[in-house]
Amino acid sequence: MTVSDSKKLFHEQFSFVIPGLYKRIVDEMLVELNLLNHQNEFNQENLFCVGLTETFKELTRGYKPEENLNLLFDSLCKSSNFEPSEIKEISKKTLEQYKEKSLVEISNLLKETSKSNLYSSRILNLGIYLIISSAKDFNETKESERNKIVSDLVKDLNLSVNKAEKDIGIFKSSIVKLKQAKELMEEIKIKSKKTK
Repeated sequence: MTVSDSKKLFHEQFSFVIPGLYKRIVDEMLVELNLLNHQNEFNQENLFCVGLTETFKELTRGYKPEENLNLLFDSLCKSSNFEPSEIKEISKKTLEQYKEKSLVEISNLLKETSKSNLYSSRILNLGIYLIISSAKDFNETKESERNKIVSDLVKDLNLSVNKAEKDIGIFKSSIVKLKQAKELMEEIKIKSKKTK
C-alpha cells in the first residue's frame, strides 16, 4: 500500500475538513505509519503504542470540534493497517504500569521490560520520552539530568541517542510552535471582533 493509497483510505473514513493548523501533523503521521507498516522488522509493541496515542493527544490539543478526534485517530491507524482499539488498550495498560513512579524507577522498569531488538522510529522514541515525562519527580529534576536519563536509557535499549535527541527536540519545539500559533489565532479572532 502506497502513501497515496493510505491518504485515499484516510479521507474515505474521515470526511471532515482538518483545520490548517493540524493538517501537517496528520499528514506526517499518515506517512510515518504507512512507512512503518512496510517494515518487516517492525513490531507494534507497547512503547510504540504509547508514542502514537500520546503524541497524537499532545499535537491535537485544542483541535475543534473535539468530538472528531476519536474518528481522526481511528482513521489514521486504519488507513495504514493498524488496529486503533488495540493500540489504545496497550497504551493505556502500559501507562498504568508506570503511574506514580519516579524517574529512576521508570527508567529501570523500561530497561527490564523492553525487548532488546526494538525497531527504531520517531514514534517509539517519543513513547520512551513521554513515559519518562510522566514520572512524579520529572518537573522537579533539572533538565540536564532528565536528558541524561533519557540518553542513557535509549543507549541501553540499543537505539540511536542522536536520533532520539533529535526526535524529542523536534517534538518539544512543535508543541511550543502549536501553542504560539493557537494564541496568535485567538488574538486575531479577538481583534477582528473588535473591528466589526
